[in-house]
Amino acid sequence: MLNASVGVQRVLERLRRPPSNRASSTSALKVRSLDAARRTRHDVVTAVAGSRLAAQRQRRMALLAAIRADRRSLVTRLGHDRTVAVAVAGILLAASAISASATGPAPATGGTNGPGTDVRIAVGGGFGSGRGGTVTEDAQPTADKLSNRSARTVVGAVDPGINGVDSGPVADAASGARGDAAGGAFLEDGTLLKPVAVNTTVADGSRLVRTYKVKPGDTLTGIASRFGISMMTIWWANDLQSKDALHVGQELSIPPVTGLVVTVTAADTLDSLAQRYDVDATDILVENKLSDPNLVVGQVLVIPGAAGKAIPTPKPVSQPSNRSSSGGGIISRGTSRPPATYTGGRFLWPVVGGGNYISQYFTYGHYGLDIAADYGSVVRAAVAGTVVFAGWKSNGGGYQVWISHGSNLYTTYNHMSSVTVGYGQSVAAGQQVGAIGQSGNATGPHVHFEVWRGPIWAGGIRVNPLAYE
Repeated sequence: MLNASVGVQRVLERLRRPPSNRASSTSALKVRSLDAARRTRHDVVTAVAGSRLAAQRQRRMALLAAIRADRRSLVTRLGHDRTVAVAVAGILLAASAISASATGPAPATGGTNGPGTDVRIAVGGGFGSGRGGTVTEDAQPTADKLSNRSARTVVGAVDPGINGVDSGPVADAASGARGDAAGGAFLEDGTLLKPVAVNTTVADGSRLVRTYKVKPGDTLTGIASRFGISMMTIWWANDLQSKDALHVGQELSIPPVTGLVVTVTAADTLDSLAQRYDVDATDILVENKLSDPNLVVGQVLVIPGAAGKAIPTPKPVSQPSNRSSSGGGIISRGTSRPPATYTGGRFLWPVVGGGNYISQYFTYGHYGLDIAADYGSVVRAAVAGTVVFAGWKSNGGGYQVWISHGSNLYTTYNHMSSVTVGYGQSVAAGQQVGAIGQSGNATGPHVHFEVWRGPIWAGGIRVNPLAYE
């Protein structure tokens, strides 16, 4: 310190000299040796450095003294216990700051060389692919997740096209997966494929359709009434060719409501089906208990309120000629000409005997009355006229009788077990024409009674028989 002070004083003394003296000193310095100049420069640098060091030491001493005073003051104000707690908190904060500044971004974990320590599991779909499924992620920010190529496990991939469920990364496994020491196949981004067994059952309306086995005495109308649906619903669901084409033991599909049962094709959508059958798309979803509006090829759906094709009308046949036949064809018993005009009046009920009832009414697709009764019960003419056909026909009606009543009005009696009149015979109202049976395409003993306006199967139309009762 003493040397430094002396050096500083010498420098100051030289600076205070007058210009003349300064000039002479300069001249003297020029003649000094090189060694003297170097010693002078060293003395100046040493003096300045020593002065600065002394000043720094003084400032540090003053700061330490102030800290000690503040510490004693803080301890006095907070007490010893609180001071320790504050100190511990400060140490923790300082350690956290040092750790954050000393380390860079966390290195990516996982990959294709091992299971990794940062595993993400995606159930039912891949991460970042926009596909369906539940994804379990860590708490990394989104940017870090996209840049971190850590291992991810995909579980429960589903075959595409099953009720609108996407397959996730499994569909890419053939082209982008590879095996490694960890076992299993990995995608390029490190996703580990772990296929598991999944349920690929498609929800549809097939579970709503019941099965019924035809019993003796059953009719299509009676079965439909039992289940609270229309006769045509059973007709459409079972692709029947005749309303009486039933036999004992036959199994019928019974839809839950009146409507159609359809199978989805590749061209079908929910909206197209709703438009085609003029129904509400929401009703289709609700009836079939579906939550997904996307349909699958082969899916069975119940379309409530929909209607299919009408029962086909048999081709017209020519009026029979006057001839006799045994075992089939026409039964001839007279040559009376049909009346020219209908005399009017109400029709008689065509079945005699108690216990008979209408098993099926005149409806769309069923243009007559089915009147059930005991086998062999009397079937009679509803009104007077002339028989224009009596015998067997292979039109599904079995043994039948056609009667002309004039004014282009006709009646027919079908499915009888026997015929008691012949072609060309004149019959009175209430006269027996046959007996109850189930010939032709029929189940259960009954008569199918029709009223025609115009020639039968030759341009005429069938009307509701109850209009004439």
